[in-house]
Amino acid sequence: MGHLSRCDGETADEPDLHQSSWPGWRGRAREWRLVVELLQAAKIGRGGIILVEGRSGVGKSRLLDMAVTAAARAGLEIAQGTADELTQLIPLAPLTSALGQSGCALPADDHMTISGPADQRLLLVERLQGPLEQRVAQKPLLLTLDDLQWADPITLLALRSMTRDLASYPLVWMLTRTSGSGDGPRLNCLFDVLERDGASRITLEALDERAVTDVVTDVLGAAPEPEVLALADIADGNPFLLVDLLEKLKSECVFRIADGHARMISARLPCAQAITQERLEELSAPTRHMLQGAGILGRSFSVRDLTEIFGESTSGLLPMLEEAMAAGIVEPAGDELTFRHDLLWQAVIGTIPAPVRRALHHDAAEMLLNRGGSAVPAAAHLIHSAGRGDTSALLGLDQAAREVLRSSPQTAADLALRALELSGSTDPDWFGRATTAVDALTVIGRLSEAADLARAALGRAPACHAPRLRCALAHILLLSGRPADAVSEAESLLAQKDLPEDLRGIAEWTMFWGLTWLNDFQKGRQQAEAVLADRERHTDAAVVGALLLLARFAMVDGRIADSFARLCEALRITDSGTAEAIQRPYTRLILSLHYRAVRQFDAADIAIQAAEEEINDLGLTVLAAQPALFRSVLNLGVGRLDDAAAEAQAGKTIAEELGTHGFIRVGLSILAVLALRRGDIDAAVGHIERFQSVHAAPEMLFGSVWERWVMAAVAEAQGDPGRAIDILHTIYTDEEERRWALLTTPLTAAWMTRLALAAANRPYAQAIVDTAEYLARNNPDFPVFATTFAHARGIFHQDPGALTAAADQPEPWARALVAEDLGVLWATDSGADASVKAVECLDEALDGYERIGALWDVARVRARLRALGVRRRHWARSQRPSFGWDSLTDTERAVADLVARGMTNRQAAERMFLSPHTVSTHLRRMFGKLDIASRAELARIVAEKRPDLRRTS
Repeated sequence: MGHLSRCDGETADEPDLHQSSWPGWRGRAREWRLVVELLQAAKIGRGGIILVEGRSGVGKSRLLDMAVTAAARAGLEIAQGTADELTQLIPLAPLTSALGQSGCALPADDHMTISGPADQRLLLVERLQGPLEQRVAQKPLLLTLDDLQWADPITLLALRSMTRDLASYPLVWMLTRTSGSGDGPRLNCLFDVLERDGASRITLEALDERAVTDVVTDVLGAAPEPEVLALADIADGNPFLLVDLLEKLKSECVFRIADGHARMISARLPCAQAITQERLEELSAPTRHMLQGAGILGRSFSVRDLTEIFGESTSGLLPMLEEAMAAGIVEPAGDELTFRHDLLWQAVIGTIPAPVRRALHHDAAEMLLNRGGSAVPAAAHLIHSAGRGDTSALLGLDQAAREVLRSSPQTAADLALRALELSGSTDPDWFGRATTAVDALTVIGRLSEAADLARAALGRAPACHAPRLRCALAHILLLSGRPADAVSEAESLLAQKDLPEDLRGIAEWTMFWGLTWLNDFQKGRQQAEAVLADRERHTDAAVVGALLLLARFAMVDGRIADSFARLCEALRITDSGTAEAIQRPYTRLILSLHYRAVRQFDAADIAIQAAEEEINDLGLTVLAAQPALFRSVLNLGVGRLDDAAAEAQAGKTIAEELGTHGFIRVGLSILAVLALRRGDIDAAVGHIERFQSVHAAPEMLFGSVWERWVMAAVAEAQGDPGRAIDILHTIYTDEEERRWALLTTPLTAAWMTRLALAAANRPYAQAIVDTAEYLARNNPDFPVFATTFAHARGIFHQDPGALTAAADQPEPWARALVAEDLGVLWATDSGADASVKAVECLDEALDGYERIGALWDVARVRARLRALGVRRRHWARSQRPSFGWDSLTDTERAVADLVARGMTNRQAAERMFLSPHTVSTHLRRMFGKLDIASRAELARIVAEKRPDLRRTS
């Protein structure tokens, strides 16, 4: 877009929502229309995102400025932020400045996990998102963030989360980045994800000939002759450089204006960059030197910093500042001064020789460190100036890394690793830096690097610190999906004499959890029982670890009541607050798994809610995706497929944002099951292919049984029972695997019995029936196992009495499946009324499948009925339509009611015991079903459908 000169710009037309071109605004009609459409949509309650990218000077910041002016005239609230090379280490700096917050302080207490400080990234994002949600719930808002190529990692995480969670509000995001600024994979990923989610992406190119003509005419006040237009080639269509060039040549009387035309009276055609350089050279030497110091402080800088770095008073710098502002190099920006354009800042920096630049960065860092307080602002200067063995600089980097370890572990890792590179081989602080780097790398999931660095650090660790680092290494190995190595490391540590009690407890817990993951109960049971027999000599962490292993062993052994007893005892200990933080949500999540196994769904949901609260309170971000995934499986069990899909998508989204790859696999496997239920085999196969491409160990609380069951179910649906049998070979042949599968995977007993018979493998089917019988016989207090056994036995023996006894299933899909199996059995009977019974049973199955939306099963039962000469009209029963108000699930209607009452996502989530991520997922699904795009539209629909609903504040 074209820019007028500074003096002419003061009289330029204001941005207009009904125009696309005017003086000072040329060549961006298409881009401006996109902005106008979003601003107008925001006025009626809709939000949106525009991504802007291009070279320096091409007009990105100008587009933001014009959008801000237009939005203000249209009555929108405004929030503006800018990232900067020298503030990119400060967590959330662009967003906190945009939203008027001085920063996001962390709570004073510092919960410790096995591997280090609690990860507070999600907490900080929530503290920003909450006030922003309140603002946009009251009034439409335009939020602009410029120069995101300099954004810190947690800002990118926040943007990925907040743009999704607040998509239902009248919030317009405009995000810019400068292309050609180096590789930025995290930012590339963010822009790609946002574009896939519906953001409009704009790449600002060079001005075309028409726009160049308009710009030249605006600046010179006359129509340009061909030789004047040739200046556009010099500026390469770059608006800033073109206007700068025109202004410079105009001041030198290079043009002659006559008869409304502008001609060249000089053949002088310098390069555009030279014009910028000349502008600097025309300044006095003191002003140039002042600008060089200012440039080191950043694109924007405070006068206070400038006076301190030069040791000069404000009044002493005033003449130089006035000269720089009069020349259009710097201008006021709130409480600071800023270079008028990034290209001017870069030009100033380019005049400083490299050695001088490093020295100036060193001086700036020393100035900031000497003030006390946070070392993070100084760290950016230290990175540019620190040399090998620079003790003071390294200590500053150490301090900065520790400060951001909880809030931005990616930044902490970068700082700590850079400090390690600059440390000498005999530096006594090397080990501390390595420990910080190990903690940070563990939190962000770079586990291989963390393990390698931990081993290297152990070779240089002081004797007093080595055990704690070895505990961290064992935990890293556990998270890496290497439980055998984790157990070996923990056992080696436990063999040491005089090991501190807290570390011994953590090492024992890690060993027990690793053995649990390995299903090595013979070894683990003996050690766990030894711990429980002598509790006073062991920490609570060790006791909880022993109880969790014995609970898992009892479950696999088929002793459900014993397993519950162990878990409840572990829970009492963890609730006392003396156990390791990570044990608390794990205990509750395992408890929810047990409740689901015995089909006590309400109790399972309560356990998940409690685990989610602990995960948030303790900063256990590594587990943040788990509650949604557990709720998804719970919803799948009770037949709420849409709710299950929403939770699975929310959990997968959180896992993607945080890089916890194992949970991405789990989310995709659940979505594969849901796709299969709905009859979309291609989608199910796609989800499986995606989760198989995610290189991560299956997570501890699900394991590989679930994934194998999913793959086998899809293989069977594709008509390949032999491949399904091969996938499940270990479960069919290993007794412990069989018990665990029948306990944790819905309806495995009946399905695997039927699958084995279809493959003519009666021994496999017999093994499943025997295991189901074992579980029923040993758990008389849990009748669900007797029902499950009756179902499997009825299929195996073709026994209608057993199938009838199995009809009292707690899950709607299971009830429909029993009815179908009974109908199939009656259809093969030659009795007089067998055909009638078969049709009755299949009708019951059809109704059950239709009620929950299991379209794959519906199609199969219809085919069975047609084979009996019966045709049923499609969707004759209570099948929910795909679109419209009647397509909404009970959960979606509950969310819609709360939103219509004026509640925010966060308030609705608290009311419904869901996460804000899940509520936003439900809203996105509802918007698609209702063909709307705003909360206001949803509220109008709710008012029409629910006139009795009164809005509450």
